[in-house]
Amino acid sequence: MTTDTGEPGAGTVDEAVRARPATALRPYVAWYSGYRQRGLAPAAHRGLPSPYLTFILTLDEPLVIAGHPDPAQPPGSYPTLLGGLHTAPALITHDGAQSGVQIAVHPLAARTLFGLPAGELAGIDLPADEVLTRLDPHLRERLRAAPGWTERFAALDGALLRAARPSGRVPPEVGWAWRALRRSGGALPVAELARETGWSARHLQERFRRETGLTPKAAARVIRFDRARHLLAATAAPPRLAELAVRCGYFDQAHLAREFRALAGAAPSAWLAAEGPGAAKFRNVQGGEVGAAAEWEA
Repeated sequence: MTTDTGEPGAGTVDEAVRARPATALRPYVAWYSGYRQRGLAPAAHRGLPSPYLTFILTLDEPLVIAGHPDPAQPPGSYPTLLGGLHTAPALITHDGAQSGVQIAVHPLAARTLFGLPAGELAGIDLPADEVLTRLDPHLRERLRAAPGWTERFAALDGALLRAARPSGRVPPEVGWAWRALRRSGGALPVAELARETGWSARHLQERFRRETGLTPKAAARVIRFDRARHLLAATAAPPRLAELAVRCGYFDQAHLAREFRALAGAAPSAWLAAEGPGAAKFRNVQGGEVGAAAEWEA
């Protein structure tokens, strides 16, 4: 478990706690991220595209989304939320207080944990009431009653382990293509993925999107961006953008900057100033920023 309490002033609370799930859940869930803030200035945060589904259970105040990845979806408040993979940022706000737990779910685990393919969640955010019915209708109450983060994460372990059961079959070719993209940092071209699966590029694209919510090309783009933004924010002395671009598989620094503007809604330097190390932190509802770059460097 990793804890970051920040530097709160008198009368404020500013917590972020990150932990891995039980070993049996790790094929399905990457990490848990608990957050609690009180007595801070109102703030806004960009919820960025990532290779994980977003599953959030608030403890007190609802999650307020001022802008969804799909601009056609109206703003709203969510006591619970389940969001699919997306290629545009969300805008999340709070008035000085927020608390909850985010569960980072591997997209190919959506059938096992939620009973539906992640493709049905593509680009949208939904209340997670039906998911909670499947997991444990009283899970939020159990999380609120728990004395600390360790006990909350243990309650999540129990609920997810009890709920995990096959619901439909993920084609092994899609599973292989997803894992190959993750291992390569988004560097493998679609033609190579298709050749290795024995499928046509068109068939791979259709089945991959049905299971994950993104085409292989879009997934590679999100994976590459996710690696770049974690490496950019990993230390107080971030790498030079030209070096970062080469390291993460972009053509050049200009390509990296264009992708940041498209996927984060801001240039790399602007995003880093607003939400990187040393910035006034919005305890990331997207979660897992503490130590997250280690996933890419392992």
